[in-house]
Amino acid sequence: MAEALRRVLNAGRAAGPGAEGAAGPPLLLLGAPRSAQTSLLFATALEAAGEGRGPVLFLTRRPLQSLPLNTPAARDHWRLQVRFQYPSSVPELLQLLASAHEAPGPAPSLLLLDGLEEYLAEDSGAQEAAYVAALLLDTAAYFSHRLGGSGSCGLVVALETPREGDGDAPHLTLLQRYFPAQCWLQPDALGLGRQHCLRASLESGQLSPRMEWSVTFLPNGGMTVTPWPTQASKPSPDKKGPSAGSQSLTLVYDNLSGPQFPLDSILTSGTGADSKT
Repeated sequence: MAEALRRVLNAGRAAGPGAEGAAGPPLLLLGAPRSAQTSLLFATALEAAGEGRGPVLFLTRRPLQSLPLNTPAARDHWRLQVRFQYPSSVPELLQLLASAHEAPGPAPSLLLLDGLEEYLAEDSGAQEAAYVAALLLDTAAYFSHRLGGSGSCGLVVALETPREGDGDAPHLTLLQRYFPAQCWLQPDALGLGRQHCLRASLESGQLSPRMEWSVTFLPNGGMTVTPWPTQASKPSPDKKGPSAGSQSLTLVYDNLSGPQFPLDSILTSGTGADSKT
């Protein structure tokens, strides 16, 4: 997986010795609607951009309505380091990936794709899904080759899954063959009041232990990440609040007023053409 996502969820710490410069296996970020995938993808982009190893390429079907920013002072720096491109269809996405070798400038250190399910909805064929996945991997490998000894290019793809009981996501089994690491986002019953809580479960391969966190998005735009108790097998309504070792990351949103929630909530609550459905 992209090591930057692990650091976002693990209080900024690397995976361990030898993790410096390593991107890890390609990762699927999985979750039902309104599971904060976009917010976590953007936090991952900012984490990678802050490493200074190269720009971050963020692909999404439509422009984000707002950008979560760590500090207003770093606003311009982030916008320069995180490159947004908006392929609106599968042919546009494939064309963008196929022409990546023609793009000028330094190679990205991280490739992110938000909303893969929207592209796959255009064509339900397994062959098309496999082609998209293979081209994403090939593009990340090409960027890694260009980076050379300075590191490798990570790849994280967000795929929205149906709600529990609504069946499986189309082509999920096929996609898991291409993406050996997965991070599942599940609703957490601990959410109280206007807080939005999730349980993040990361499986990065057979040789790595499963890691879990409780992620809470606060109305003021803050995000706290707390390691999930190892003895807990299910979210418990009576679990106490964040421990002393929790991570607190403040996300400030542009062009919005009132209480703030994860980008996914903002994008799904609108009624305009630019809102995610």
